[in-house]
Amino acid sequence: MAKSKKRTPAPKTAVAQDKPTTLKDLLSSDVLEKLKAQADEAKAAEAALKEQERQQAEEARQAEQKRRDNDFEYLLNNSAMDWKKHK
Repeated sequence: MAKSKKRTPAPKTAVAQDKPTTLKDLLSSDVLEKLKAQADEAKAAEAALKEQERQQAEEARQAEQKRRDNDFEYLLNNSAMDWKKHK
């Protein structure tokens, strides 16, 4: 009985050349830089908007806490009932 020869796969260099071109390959470098700059600006604007919303929420929380500090009913309902420590 003769041994069968194992076939070696073809080199993959031809497969690497057959890759489809991407949009990045088709665009010129200056257009690509402009798009990156625009994306960075959009990210910065979104971060600034989130920071502004966070500050507004913090100010609203502080205003509500200040209003509650002047409300005797709220303070009475939410105070600890252990008056012995204040004697």
